[in-house]
Amino acid sequence: MLAELWSFRGRYKILHLTWFAFFLSFVVWFNFAPFATAVQESMGLEPSQVRTLAICNVALTVPARVIIGMVLDKYGPRITYSLLLMYAAIPCLAFAFAQNFSQLVVSRLALSIVGAGFVIGIRMVAEWFPPKEIGLAEGIYGGWGNFGSAGAAFTLPTIATIAAVMSAGQINWRFAIALTGVIAAVYGAIYFFNVQDTPPGKTYHQPKRHGGLEVTTRRDFWLLMLMNVPLSGILAVLAWRLSKVGFFNTPQLILAWLALLGLYAFQGFKCWGVNKELVLGQKRYPLEDRYEFTQVALLELTYIVNFGSELAVVSMLPTFFENTFGLSKVLAGAIAASYAFMNLAARPGGGLISDKLGSRKLTMTVLTGCMGIGYFLMSGVNGNWWLPGAILLTMCCSFFVQAGEGSTFAIVPLIKRRVTGQVAGNVGAYGNVGAVAYLTLYSLLPEGDLGNQIFFQVLGVTSIIVTFLCAFYLKEPKGSFAAHHEGEELHPHAVNESVAAFASDRPDA
Repeated sequence: MLAELWSFRGRYKILHLTWFAFFLSFVVWFNFAPFATAVQESMGLEPSQVRTLAICNVALTVPARVIIGMVLDKYGPRITYSLLLMYAAIPCLAFAFAQNFSQLVVSRLALSIVGAGFVIGIRMVAEWFPPKEIGLAEGIYGGWGNFGSAGAAFTLPTIATIAAVMSAGQINWRFAIALTGVIAAVYGAIYFFNVQDTPPGKTYHQPKRHGGLEVTTRRDFWLLMLMNVPLSGILAVLAWRLSKVGFFNTPQLILAWLALLGLYAFQGFKCWGVNKELVLGQKRYPLEDRYEFTQVALLELTYIVNFGSELAVVSMLPTFFENTFGLSKVLAGAIAASYAFMNLAARPGGGLISDKLGSRKLTMTVLTGCMGIGYFLMSGVNGNWWLPGAILLTMCCSFFVQAGEGSTFAIVPLIKRRVTGQVAGNVGAYGNVGAVAYLTLYSLLPEGDLGNQIFFQVLGVTSIIVTFLCAFYLKEPKGSFAAHHEGEELHPHAVNESVAAFASDRPDA
């Protein structure tokens, strides 16, 4: 696979076009972090309001990933990704033209939906690559796409500075943020006309029913209901946090909580509609058609501690370096990007290790444990540290974080193929549950070294807890290293031949 990676033909063309779609969605999603202090100064915001905006940036991604997982399984990744990228221009422009804190909050909440794009590419890549290569393929997609947060930190302050020089004004964060939305929308159209959901001759498998996640045992249904609680609960925490900075008054907060309770009830109703016959004993899945939802739940927890912590750290790291070491905004943003910079190698590395080690469970457990140790070490960083040493530690820690993410999504597409989008959506949503929880905690901590120390220690403790859960309860997926997916209708050699034909028949491939 590595030898053919740069051929830009057939499935490799799909991989490259898809990871770049994810890259742009991350540039859009994280276009606020490099300008946090600039927005604060130009809009006259309090520090608590800036931290609240960071939370809003990941809030609606929680339900959006679940919903987009359902839409994806029904309509396919091609049209879903294209429309999401085009949509990105709307909240970007709204944020760029915002004149007060309330407008910033609303546009940032709307923009957080763009973070759901990750789920779409997971299904697209899984359709084009076999299980024995799925770790590396998904790792490249996730890692190179995730680098968009670093790309935003590296490039957007420079773009804003150049725009400011041309207009003889202050750093032009509004222009830079608006530009990211326009570029994403243009690429959405390009993506639509250059990809297809599956290789020629393959069937796009869909859930038998739509609207909720299909499970295969009664016990799994009730576990699903339990695991849906944090998806609405974390939004209730966000609503409370918004009330503390004056966005909601008490009656509005109560209404928001009632709406979220209704959201949970609606989600439960949709899941009941899909699984009613199973729960009532009118239907029983044969053993070969079952999957264990407990494994999905474990992957949701791993994604809380790896991707959830990455989102939280990426959101606070530019400010952390700026204040801890007294750096300029541009330099602090560039250094903070070293955390996400490791995505280029770490996430594909985690997927590759998962492919080659022979045990996806062992890979997941070891990487999560090392991540916890890395966060404990980062809790000791303060202004007395040697700056290059702090940067090196940040990059080492981020390697295990992102390799763990790659390991998680080396397992997700192997759970149950026809519901891959929804499984990926639920697991991905839990990453945002973690991010909102971690950032809410961070917003309540005292500023300075003590707050940073507690923050990183919490990340370390939660990672170690999940490490033990993986060691004792995570199971090796069926067909982890098979030559073709469960339920594949074509023989794998036929699939390869059809892909080759697809590549050779299209001169633009």
